[in-house]
Amino acid sequence: MDLASVNEELAEIDGQIGDIFRALQNGFQKLDKIKDANRRSRQLEELTDKMRDCKRLIKDFERVVKDETGHVDPNTARMLNDRKQSQIKELNSYVALKKQHASENKRVDLFDAPTEDGFGEENVLLASNMTNQKLMQHGDSLMDETDQALARSKQTVQETINVGTETAAALKAQTEQMSRVVNELDSIHFSLKKASKLVKEIGRQVATDKCIMALLFLIVAGVIAVIIVKIVNPHNKDIPDIPGLAPPVSRRLLSIVEGK
Repeated sequence: MDLASVNEELAEIDGQIGDIFRALQNGFQKLDKIKDANRRSRQLEELTDKMRDCKRLIKDFERVVKDETGHVDPNTARMLNDRKQSQIKELNSYVALKKQHASENKRVDLFDAPTEDGFGEENVLLASNMTNQKLMQHGDSLMDETDQALARSKQTVQETINVGTETAAALKAQTEQMSRVVNELDSIHFSLKKASKLVKEIGRQVATDKCIMALLFLIVAGVIAVIIVKIVNPHNKDIPDIPGLAPPVSRRLLSIVEGK
């Protein structure tokens, strides 16, 4: 991954560290060819200054990585941490190589002078009087710490994935529940519309039935009224005979029939 895509400052620092490593490699190759002890001492001092600058740049790199930790994904954070550890290990190798040349040149350790940033106490081996076994033990300790940090990072990533999975499942369940609620609301709305339409139809039918009943009542009342009037006043010619209803027999005709 291109560091410039993550942070331009990181890319710039990484480039400077790479330049120093190339200079250290060339410097140690040149040192192998120098036979004069004084010249070898001056060359070792120059290499010491370069390694001191490299240490400062690695610290700057680590500071920027910490600032970017919360803004990058776990894979990028792991890559940046691996890159930092690689830089530290490569610097350690040059420190060990310097120790070997200093021992051969019978000089004091190149890092015994104090520096402003306390160089040499945290991640890089600084004491030239340390044996190769101690250097290897220190390197193993650094690798163990790195492995532990990677294990913690993996655990954090796994926990994040689990939380994301649970959240996605909960959101899916809620989405399905909301869909069911919406479908039920649509069904209820349709049922209400259908019931309202049915009530209106029933209302119209009831109104029609009432009108018909009122009309029948008026017709029956009219017929009853005509019958009553016809019975009371049978000689009223203004009222026609009702079909099917025999006209009333006159009393005179009844008297004649009784005399016979």
